[in-house]
Amino acid sequence: MPDFFKDIGQIKYEGKTSTNPLSFKYYDPDRTVMGKPMREQLKFALSWWHTLGGDGTDMFGVGTADKKWGGSDPMSTDKGKVAAAFELMEKLSVDYYCFHDRDLAPECPTLSESNEKLDIIVDMCKDYQNKTGKKLLWGTAKCFDHPRYMHGAGTAPSADVFCYAAAQIKKALESTVKLGGNGYVFWGGREGYETLLNTNMSLELDNMARLMRMIVDYGRSIGFTGDFYIEPKPKEPTKHQYDFDTATVLAFLRKYNLDKDFKMNIEANHATLATHTFQHEIRVARDNGVFGSIDANQGDMLLGWDTDQFPTNVYDATWCMYEVIKAGGFTNGGLNFDSKARRGSFTPEDIFYSYIAGMDTFALGLINAEKLIEDGRIDKFVSDRYVSWNTGIGADIIAGKMTLSDIEKYALQKGEVMDSLTSGRQELLEGIVNNVLFS
Repeated sequence: MPDFFKDIGQIKYEGKTSTNPLSFKYYDPDRTVMGKPMREQLKFALSWWHTLGGDGTDMFGVGTADKKWGGSDPMSTDKGKVAAAFELMEKLSVDYYCFHDRDLAPECPTLSESNEKLDIIVDMCKDYQNKTGKKLLWGTAKCFDHPRYMHGAGTAPSADVFCYAAAQIKKALESTVKLGGNGYVFWGGREGYETLLNTNMSLELDNMARLMRMIVDYGRSIGFTGDFYIEPKPKEPTKHQYDFDTATVLAFLRKYNLDKDFKMNIEANHATLATHTFQHEIRVARDNGVFGSIDANQGDMLLGWDTDQFPTNVYDATWCMYEVIKAGGFTNGGLNFDSKARRGSFTPEDIFYSYIAGMDTFALGLINAEKLIEDGRIDKFVSDRYVSWNTGIGADIIAGKMTLSDIEKYALQKGEVMDSLTSGRQELLEGIVNNVLFS
């Protein structure tokens, strides 16, 4: 195995008092939290695109990091990525990875040639998986990068583009199955519109649903037993994307009878763009039985675009893991670091510093979530706040025993109800959170 990071050894847990930057301060893979080892509760995954391909290029400048991995052409670079990825995962104790098809292997002049190149890299990944025990968390197709997808893929006005996208997704799903992945993600990178002046929204949504149904049926026919995910995002690159947020996606899935086939892959920075909190999006998914997986990152609240920074906000990580635990933990999903080092952080060491920061942050979040649940005061307050729905009129309404006329009669007899209200005590609860986290 090539040694791209020969000056960096195995990253070990050294505890919170350690000053070694190449060590975990909070992530102890074998520590038991809520009945499971941290590595099982968190299921960290490496993002192939940002980690191995993201060189710092942005709309104002060329790349700042060397991500050629010893290659002299696209295919040799992509082979180098495989070796680098598994070395990173080994040294960071990351057990999973995620990919877009065109991040694994290059886009070629024809689809058949692209498929041939993809097969070569997939076989390499399979060999490395067998040697290391690492696994694929999920795969997806990059149906947004090439100019053919300028007007969308599954929602393209061109039937030919739709067919090309369907064929590309078919191959990406086959690759996911070959690598033993337990998830396949749909992210509508350009499935949306810039203006309704040139858009047949109804047809585009119908076609997107048709494509999803075809892919689901085909996946099941070839033995894929994992989860299909949709990753909500409200905007960027399109002005309005059809997968705006979890609630919008749920409405889409229910309209087209796809709600039994899909779960959500929630990304923190996408929640921010939708003007929601990360916790809100996970809660909506959890409450509707569609929580699946997470893209772990964060945005800059002073910037209005998807910065995909490595997560370091401990509060956000705490409430994320609080919701994950309440959802029963991950099954097929996990925590994929859809994150990139900042453009000015361009050395190989910066990759390790970034992952260490993100992994420690979510380890802290998991520890804190356990503390909050075991403390019980937050859960008890919420339970007590809604106690009127457990007995009397509230219980009868929930049981379906009351008609609207019955309720009216009760209200007329009851009279003014201000005395039944209690304080929300938000400030008290926020203080309790800090007390639990920092005691």
